[in-house]
Amino acid sequence: MPGLLLGDEFPNFEADTTIGRIKFHDFLGSSWGILFSHPKDFTPVCTTELACAARISDEFTKRGVKMIALSIDSVEDHRHWSKDVMAFNSETESPLPFPIIADDKRELSVQLGMLDPDERDKDGMPLTARCVFVIGPDKKLKLSILYPATTGRNFDELLRVIDSLQLTAQKKVATPVNWKPNDKVMVIPSLSEAEAAALFPNGVTTKEVPSGKKYLRYTQL
Repeated sequence: MPGLLLGDEFPNFEADTTIGRIKFHDFLGSSWGILFSHPKDFTPVCTTELACAARISDEFTKRGVKMIALSIDSVEDHRHWSKDVMAFNSETESPLPFPIIADDKRELSVQLGMLDPDERDKDGMPLTARCVFVIGPDKKLKLSILYPATTGRNFDELLRVIDSLQLTAQKKVATPVNWKPNDKVMVIPSLSEAEAAALFPNGVTTKEVPSGKKYLRYTQL
């Protein structure tokens, strides 16, 4: 993303939202956070995404992750659209369980590099792409994923990467391809065999490869 790299402190922007005006770092507090942008209110793919996010919001809460969405329309539009989203989930009486940022002037979208140059509204203005930012308790960017406006996100994958980020922030491990919670993890290369043996009481197994190098080390946490 232009101007925002992994490890950078996420901007402490102020914005109007469906729960009032917020300062982003204050909104996050000491929690992890996920910010996901949407091209426009009252559009089909965005509605399915917000509905899915609402449906599994308890999974984010369980992981200590605060959710917030962004779209390029007004707070009033967001509030009306939220009713459609919850109706899509057959939960008409329930409020959307997370706020939506109003970015009708596209100021935040520009600041965070979220505009999609290929997708425009009826007035020829660029729409936001489907960005995902995961922010750690230290307010630093831990993950960014950018989808075009035409492709909906996979929220199961977002939960999976959050599980990996939170685990690897605490343990000296990495998660291999298609890893899921409770699968074996990989010992990071910077640990010596002695350090790995001390840190991982369940033992470390090494996959033999033709090079003879012992870098494919697994353990069960």
